[in-house]
Amino acid sequence: MALVARTPRAPLEYTRTLWMRAWVGAVMVFLYAPLLVLMIFSFNDSKRNVVWRGFTTKYYEKALTNDTLVEALLNSLTIAFLATLASLVIGAMAAIMLWRFRFPWKGAVDGTISLPIIVPEICLGVAMLIFFAWIEWPNNLIWPLNLGAITIAHITFCFPFVTMVVRSRLASFNKEEEEAAKDLGASDWQAFKDVLLPHMRPSLVAGALLAFTLSLDDFVITFFTSGPDTITFPVKVYSMVRFSVTPEVNAASTILIVLTVVLTAVALRLQGKNIAVSH
Repeated sequence: MALVARTPRAPLEYTRTLWMRAWVGAVMVFLYAPLLVLMIFSFNDSKRNVVWRGFTTKYYEKALTNDTLVEALLNSLTIAFLATLASLVIGAMAAIMLWRFRFPWKGAVDGTISLPIIVPEICLGVAMLIFFAWIEWPNNLIWPLNLGAITIAHITFCFPFVTMVVRSRLASFNKEEEEAAKDLGASDWQAFKDVLLPHMRPSLVAGALLAFTLSLDDFVITFFTSGPDTITFPVKVYSMVRFSVTPEVNAASTILIVLTVVLTAVALRLQGKNIAVSH
């Protein structure tokens, strides 16, 4: 006979235990403490980040008045926006193709699409550099055409992530719903627009956020595909960090973090409204 009778816990009750809360708290600190330190020291009134000299916002003024840094941020946002749109369309179409159809060499096509995820970025960057040099891609185009090589490279490694996210969502789709819509007189386009697309919408939002984030903070591939007169935010920050990590770099990084968080919050809010409307 057991000395102490223990009532089995439900799965959600484990979150109320002290050890689980301590573990989750430690993980959160490990993940986000460096970002908080970066944001705090962006207000440091000292050129040395390791010593706190007082509160100031002058480095934000320097970052926002730095024409080269603002231009690099604008280039990164433009590339990320264009790469996200193209990756969303290509990735969704590839996911539907792999989910719906059977064709010869389907496994090879699936593996080829996933190849940019597996191949190291340094190899992909060198391959892109050789490819654009081989086709003699022009480097003296006007803005935003001068961002074409970087945008194409970003689409290449972003759309497979969208394909994976959308395809995993399609795995839970009941094909009988689409068949029922067609039995009721809906065309192929109407069945896709009114039945399949609403089911895909959460994965499309998630894939777009993932593609935007991957494109915005990519350095390796961008470094190899950018021209002599084209610079992006990660490459600019790298060139600044090579000499010293100043609060100006921290301020620029904080602005990018806040911008990313705001865009993510807006996208999630829109996604929540769409789900509420669909129900």
